[in-house]
Amino acid sequence: MRIVSADTGGAVLDENYNPIGLIATAAVLVEKPYRTATLSIVKYSNPFDYDLSGRTALKDEALLGLKLARKVKPDVIHLDSSLGGIEVRKLDDPTIDALRISDRGKAIWHELSKDLQPLAKRFWEETGVEILAIGKESVAVRIAELYAGIYSVKWGIEYAMREGFVRIGLPRYMSVEINGTRILGKSLDPREGGLYGEIPIENGDFEWQVYPNPIARTFMVFEVKI
Repeated sequence: MRIVSADTGGAVLDENYNPIGLIATAAVLVEKPYRTATLSIVKYSNPFDYDLSGRTALKDEALLGLKLARKVKPDVIHLDSSLGGIEVRKLDDPTIDALRISDRGKAIWHELSKDLQPLAKRFWEETGVEILAIGKESVAVRIAELYAGIYSVKWGIEYAMREGFVRIGLPRYMSVEINGTRILGKSLDPREGGLYGEIPIENGDFEWQVYPNPIARTFMVFEVKI
């Protein structure tokens, strides 16, 4: 099975280690043996002017996932929304009302479905490929989350080159290393079977460190300065 998935992750942190806004949405193609991505693309947001309600992230993920899927023709698309794996093309208002999710979650999906449901339905009619709201139960979504963290680190390095310093919160149970001209991101959860991702970067003169977020257990911080 060839899976396209998308997720948003990585946040600029303030001096108290609280998130200001999210940085990167990544879409990935995942194939057997399902430990990393065969291909990845990214969309960067402005973390200093970001809607943390979840609406922006879900819409960006759906659109970027579709963009990659049109290129690589997968068997299915997985989105990071835990709705039990329901097909997005079926998310009309009565179906959303019947979901066992919070009222806030329903309100977000009522708004998003006006755009995403027709897109998903049209894509399914053209290709037969379903877009599933499956969430972190999907290994492919978790790999997309790791790539979102890696791309956030790349963004952070480029930002620090201009501004001198930045502190980034990584996704849960994730750490990163910079080895020469590559950023390597690894899952720290031993139950996940060694999931990882990597992307290239240009050589640069900067200092970096990774350490636990002191106010958010299971989250690591990537800090870079020039």
